[in-house]
Amino acid sequence: MSNYTSDDERVINEAYEELLVSCKKICKGEDDWNFIKRAFFLAKEAHAGVRRRSGEPYLLHPIAVAQIVINEIGLGVKSVVAALLHDVVEDTDYTVEDIEHIFGAKVASMVDGLTKMSGVFNADTSEQAEYFRKVLLTLSDDVRVILIKIADRLHNMRTLQFMPLNKQIKITGETIYLFAPLAYRLGLYPIKSELEDLCMKYRFPEEYEHISSLLAESAEKRQEYIDRFCKPIIEVLDRNNIQYEISGRVKSVYSIWTKMQRKQIPFEEVYDLFAIRIVFQTLPFPSEKTQCWQIYSNITDIYAPKQDRLRDWISMPKANGYEALHSTVMGPDGHWVEVQIRTQRMEDIAERGFAAHWKYKKATLSQSDDAFDTWLKKVRDALNSPTESAVEFLDNFKLSLYTSEITVFTPKGEQRQLPNGATALDFAYDIHTKVGDHAIGAKINHKIEAITKPLKWGDQIEIITADNAKPKAEWLNIVTTTKAKQKITAFLKREQQNNIENGIALFESKLAEYDVAMSGRVLRKAMQAYDCKYKDEFYSHIGAGIISLDNIEKVLKSSSTSKLLKFWQLRQEDEDDGDIDDSPKSQSDDSFVIAPCCSPLPGDNVVGFRDPVTEKIVVHKATCDELNRLASQYGKNIIKDKIKWSQHKATAYLSTIELRGIDRMGMLSDITHIVSDDFSINMREIHLRSHDGIFEGKLSLYVQDADSLHALMDKFRQIKGLESVKRIENNEIE
Repeated sequence: MSNYTSDDERVINEAYEELLVSCKKICKGEDDWNFIKRAFFLAKEAHAGVRRRSGEPYLLHPIAVAQIVINEIGLGVKSVVAALLHDVVEDTDYTVEDIEHIFGAKVASMVDGLTKMSGVFNADTSEQAEYFRKVLLTLSDDVRVILIKIADRLHNMRTLQFMPLNKQIKITGETIYLFAPLAYRLGLYPIKSELEDLCMKYRFPEEYEHISSLLAESAEKRQEYIDRFCKPIIEVLDRNNIQYEISGRVKSVYSIWTKMQRKQIPFEEVYDLFAIRIVFQTLPFPSEKTQCWQIYSNITDIYAPKQDRLRDWISMPKANGYEALHSTVMGPDGHWVEVQIRTQRMEDIAERGFAAHWKYKKATLSQSDDAFDTWLKKVRDALNSPTESAVEFLDNFKLSLYTSEITVFTPKGEQRQLPNGATALDFAYDIHTKVGDHAIGAKINHKIEAITKPLKWGDQIEIITADNAKPKAEWLNIVTTTKAKQKITAFLKREQQNNIENGIALFESKLAEYDVAMSGRVLRKAMQAYDCKYKDEFYSHIGAGIISLDNIEKVLKSSSTSKLLKFWQLRQEDEDDGDIDDSPKSQSDDSFVIAPCCSPLPGDNVVGFRDPVTEKIVVHKATCDELNRLASQYGKNIIKDKIKWSQHKATAYLSTIELRGIDRMGMLSDITHIVSDDFSINMREIHLRSHDGIFEGKLSLYVQDADSLHALMDKFRQIKGLESVKRIENNEIE
């Protein structure tokens, strides 16, 4: 008996027919067609009568995911079947065993990997992080599960408008923290860009619309420039009888916005809005690499290249398999333009990532490992020895999704790829766990350096070891790679129990010195002061000597509530009709904590997160990276009520501004005049210096709100010679 209306049936049948058209690319015989049809009809029966928040039949979601799997990722029949069934076990009475009986062990395994975990989790465990760990562990067996999960997330993002605000923050936080980097790492560039753009669209709709409109306004002018730039290149490629496609690719809205945020510049100062891409059909001879360099030579005969911006990812592909030749050249009117040169094979891998990589690898019958295989092996090694909690696991896995790498060399000339920012200690653990555990220093390019030394592209490293050396807790702040963090953590955990016991004894002894009784309130206050989320972490850090209790008396006597928190309140927004209740919710001042990672000011767009340990509401800026991490692990703790700054009292808040520009006579006078005379602002601290004609400075001052700060920064930007004016989030002057 169907629970669908006639309109539902019509919409479902239309979507199904479109899916079957797409399946022509992958179905090789009647068995394949029947396999997909059986999956569709089982999903239809299982989800009968169920609707999404939008009101449409739920079945349209797995059909849409299956379409993405075929058309945008390029997977095969089993993946389409798994996509159609990915919510059946989770949401209906069907079991994994039922799926295995009907569709076989492989499909059942994939569906199981896509099914959320159920069960009871203790207070220290994030159910969300446990589920992500379960999905990510499938990398050890079947990468397709991850790819289907990315397709699932992409469709959910495309329909996110129907979700309430707190769910939007949770889902976008997960997406920007984990799924977008994962899509990048698996080579799915178009999907990665769309995920990022959609996150921005829902989290920062005004900024998204603003940049989109500016891009639309400048489209005609931009296209004219692209045509003018490409004309001489087209002429030379045609003369050489090269089959090619040339196009101008505009940066995504999100990448433009992040550049504006990172450099704190307006849209008009983002000059690399587009890149030119040349995709050509290779000839049997000479090699792909040689043909790419020949086209590069043709282009640099026309436009002068910028030598330090040449990127050869053909000789040494990125870890996700990406291959291309990138060059930046001086185009007409004095504009630098990036040119990307790829073969059709490289283009397919860049667009379809892992699926295309695997197809070409099978086609060439190559048994040798390439960059992607090497990365996958490293990830699998890390995933197969998860010694940490789900939250730690997720944070560490995130480290394997670095978007840029460097190549370094062993003393014998063996190449090693490490994330940009890796240290000599990361290199030591990359060689072998024992080398890392006993490292005391390094010879980098034959010069003795500390193991904390960050590595550069092309460095040759020899690790110096000592038998009595052993990992230290502070090493966790030195290393950047997943492997190094896991190995150090594993060693420390073997010693942790003793440290915990010693830490408890030391803490209780200190409390006794000041005649303070041990209590949950005292412990939570101390943990917060020393930036520890878990009591075992707090005690072990004391026992290991990482935390000194010399200032514990000051901590115990301090007030944990910031004076900022007396001036703001929660306003509840009704999910159903969008009406706002202007009356403040009954929250005491000490229920709130200002996040030190981003230091929001009154007027900043903020989001509340309920700390699972302290139960306090931590207030972050909406743009805070730490908020995205928390949303990806504890999404249920995002406060659904909007947090608004109240206007009934005036006070001053500490903020720090960084200035940089060309030094001249009277620069300092102009700055102090604006601060003191124009804005009547008090300064707490000022640090200015001039060297080689460059002026640099940091001002720590008190402002009323974010608008006042932005007005002050705009005024600074009008000072002759000042090139950069930035807000520093943590209010620290070194």
